[in-house]
Amino acid sequence: MRPALAYWKVCLMRKTIFKKLEAQGLIANYNRLRKNLPPKLPERVFIWDETLREGVQTPTVFLTYVEKVKLAKMIDEIGVSIITVGFPAFSEEEKNDVKRIVNEGFQQAKIAASARIIKSDIDACLGCGIREIPIITPFNGLNLKYRLKMTKEQALEKTVECIEYAKKHGVTVDFVLEDASRTPLQDILQIFESALKAGADRLVIADTVGFMRPLSMRYLISHIRDSLSQSISNVPLSVHCHNDFGLATANTLAAVEEGIAYVHTCIAGFGERAGVAPLEEVVVALELLYNVDTGIDMNRLYRIAQLTEKSFALPIQFHKPIIGENAFSYEVNEHIHGMLAHPLIYEPFPPEIVEREAEFFLGRQTERQLVENRLISAGIKAKPLQINEIIRKIRTTQENLDKGGTQMTFYQIKKLMKELRKGFTEEEFWKIVEQITKQKPKFT
Repeated sequence: MRPALAYWKVCLMRKTIFKKLEAQGLIANYNRLRKNLPPKLPERVFIWDETLREGVQTPTVFLTYVEKVKLAKMIDEIGVSIITVGFPAFSEEEKNDVKRIVNEGFQQAKIAASARIIKSDIDACLGCGIREIPIITPFNGLNLKYRLKMTKEQALEKTVECIEYAKKHGVTVDFVLEDASRTPLQDILQIFESALKAGADRLVIADTVGFMRPLSMRYLISHIRDSLSQSISNVPLSVHCHNDFGLATANTLAAVEEGIAYVHTCIAGFGERAGVAPLEEVVVALELLYNVDTGIDMNRLYRIAQLTEKSFALPIQFHKPIIGENAFSYEVNEHIHGMLAHPLIYEPFPPEIVEREAEFFLGRQTERQLVENRLISAGIKAKPLQINEIIRKIRTTQENLDKGGTQMTFYQIKKLMKELRKGFTEEEFWKIVEQITKQKPKFT
């Protein structure tokens, strides 16, 4: 249950403000047109967060155990349904962290940990006390030939063997088809049906390299659902979308429009390469554009993003939707005039819903009228000469800034951020190898 006060505050804003404006004929909302309402849209969508597995795969990111626990606890508190907390088979340190996190105790979320189609991976999860295991494997020709080095038959056999093994230990099994978005439909159906017959409780369709368009995602989801054997067609489906083309949120929402009720996210969209669907974008879009309940306390999205930014030691983009510093900021005179007349002229929704507030900036293009109006609204009586001086001060302060110095500072910060990345480049790796082995690498 999300906190009652925050929940009702969100409901009040969501249900009254927009409807009131629509009823008065002041705005149109095409999202509410009957023909635009997806018929398979679920009433409830469950957020499955991968920040502590996928998110920490962001290059050079490292979290201490304390940071992992703080994040896991807050993810649980905001109303996330499933939290994948790691990959126990990766290392002893990872296994110990997962085991300790499981023993921390959580109020709402189910705690999961990932495994490949390898029995020792599953044993590592079981050894941590994990009761839900996403078992992951690809199944297209590219991965079978160059990565798994298996035939289809061997991959199917391993998949069935591992799912049955996990089920014998009484755990919930989620079968994750990696790179599903580039796997032929007949192969997807073949491995999904084998996984389900082996006992899988949920199927996950992964767009691993972010290769789908929203319409393509809807096509794939609908054909998978409609083509599964009738006896197993009601199994819950889930989706995991990467952001390589900037379409992770759009593809996730497209999947929901086709009835998918479990969606993978990461806070701020962190993850390997360009990351995955951002939790805050998916949640706010579902709640406000689709009127679908996610169970998430939106009032805490900004706070959890700030905690993640600090833990990851990676800055969130200033123009990032929902949680970026500029998401509710304005400088253009026309926009500020509009905001002062009615905030929703330039706001898609009241920022208070996500515990933010509008922020105005005045600069070299600030108009006299805007300054006069701001002074009047504050009850300040200023003489024309004083207003002129205020405007002059604002304009000259910005115009006199040392742009070259500002740019130099920016690049120094950027350089420092690169130095904070503690991973090793390919070149640095081979230097270490040469120092230890006294041998130079020979590449063909």
